[in-house]
Amino acid sequence: MDSLVEVVNRFIDYLVSVRGYSENTAKAYRVDLNKFVKFLKSSGIGLDLSKVDIKVLDRFVEHLKKQGLKSNTVSRIISAVRSFYRYLVTQKIIDRNPAELLDYPEKIERVPDALSYEEVDKLLNAPDISTPKGMRDKAMLELLYATGMRVSELLGLKLGDLDLDERIVRCQGKGAKERLVPFGNHAAKALEDYLRKARPALTSKRRTSYLFVNAKGGKLSRTGFWKILKDYGEKIGLGYRLHPHLLRHTFATHMLAGGCDIMVIKELLGHASISTTEVYTRRDLEGLKKVLAECHPRG
Repeated sequence: MDSLVEVVNRFIDYLVSVRGYSENTAKAYRVDLNKFVKFLKSSGIGLDLSKVDIKVLDRFVEHLKKQGLKSNTVSRIISAVRSFYRYLVTQKIIDRNPAELLDYPEKIERVPDALSYEEVDKLLNAPDISTPKGMRDKAMLELLYATGMRVSELLGLKLGDLDLDERIVRCQGKGAKERLVPFGNHAAKALEDYLRKARPALTSKRRTSYLFVNAKGGKLSRTGFWKILKDYGEKIGLGYRLHPHLLRHTFATHMLAGGCDIMVIKELLGHASISTTEVYTRRDLEGLKKVLAECHPRG
């Protein structure tokens, strides 16, 4: 049998050449599997796959937990090991798959962070709307907060996806699934100003169908958007908290607090499962607990 390191290398090549994984994803698999290889070496088991059974794999998981890794990280490493073992079986390198019996750690759902109403106002008023870039940024931030769409969905919008008369935007989510999302007056006004005054100035030397463009008139990238958001965060004192997904979390949290049905929020966000949306109810519950503690005589 080839050495374990050689088999891991072939597995990584397989992920890229056959499964079509990106180089970054394959690199992440390699990092996780290297942890497994290192554990086998240090535990005295060596690199003989025939000696690895479910007891060894359970010890590996315990080893990861003792390192203080988060449950999500441990789950990711387990997924990498399980995928690797499935590959070993299909390639007839081993006859049995002990990783099938490997359990994932209990997942602890983290309640998403969200901005307060005052912080949202500060962020949405941060752009200098006397400039084309400022009008563009104002329109992007208003639309994100108004719809809860992902940044990737925002940056993928084309002119034909926007209906200002009906105040509806068509966005393409995960799995190429399209959905229609309405937006309100503030976003509509910011978009009108951007399309009428700012976008023509930004695209004067270049033509593109994308709705939001960079300073050279081309499609705005995720890196470009992240820099814009980071700059505004530093400007208003929220640089340590702001990240591209925060306005999506804030949209869902504020909609729920305003009395919106969770199934409606699910559709607006484009979630495939209600369980993904339900994480926002935990933030609402935490708020109720705080009120109870402050107001109830036995709180």
